[in-house]
Amino acid sequence: MRRIRKAVHAGYCWGVERALDIVHHTAETTNGPVRTLGPIIHNPQVVASLSEKGVQAIESLDELEAGGTVIIRTHGVAPAVYQQAQEKGLTVVDATCPLVTLVQNKAKQLVAEGYHLIIFGNPRHPEVIGTLGHAGGAATVIEHPEDVCQAKLPKKVGVVVQTTQETERVGALLSYLAPRCKELKVFNTICNPTIERQDAARELAREVEVMIVVGGKNSSNTRHLATVCREEGARTYHIEEPGEVQPEWFAGVREIGVTAGASTPGWLMDHVIARIQELEADNLLPA
Repeated sequence: MRRIRKAVHAGYCWGVERALDIVHHTAETTNGPVRTLGPIIHNPQVVASLSEKGVQAIESLDELEAGGTVIIRTHGVAPAVYQQAQEKGLTVVDATCPLVTLVQNKAKQLVAEGYHLIIFGNPRHPEVIGTLGHAGGAATVIEHPEDVCQAKLPKKVGVVVQTTQETERVGALLSYLAPRCKELKVFNTICNPTIERQDAARELAREVEVMIVVGGKNSSNTRHLATVCREEGARTYHIEEPGEVQPEWFAGVREIGVTAGASTPGWLMDHVIARIQELEADNLLPA
């Protein structure tokens, strides 16, 4: 019998739960169309479920007529988006994660203090795009620590970090930055739930042969979880739903670990575990 173990910290963080509560409350108490600007979280099952209840995701405010309600997703947006919504006569409900708001505020603070701002994160991620907007566009986005070597930077540099980054990558970034700066001010704005999930995944990955990471393929924090599991030597599979589980993954395996990103509902992780157990009960897993 194979042993399946769940990471101590996995699944929804409080920021995601808060955002979903806001969406449900808004949908229940609002007349007229309610839309989220982009997917409220990076989980396709949750987004599809909300769409079935009438709360669809839109990619542009142009898709919503005056009088409608738009919900700002957990990742936040630039100030210009709020201004555009107001000009269109839309009601704005803000579900930005407070820890993302903290990044935005620290970015503004560093710019106000005269630091050249570095945002360490994925330049295509909505959180980073929104933070750049709050900094007035006056920042350099660094995706990989070694990219610092090609960046033109002054001697006074301030840093904020995308909330879903890995701690080790921040350390690597600073090792490149420190020799190039006379004054360096850093706010390590990785959120605590991200750190907890990464630490728990690392610990479990050291003790099992296979790790299953459940969550959206477009979820930055979930992809990072898969990365840290691989770094610990566990054979790792990143899946979005139970149907992706393949029996051959578990040939000769006795210990299986399961974790999930901060935007993954607990029930989805439980369904993946149930799928593995079902395959074993039906003798479909290789010896």
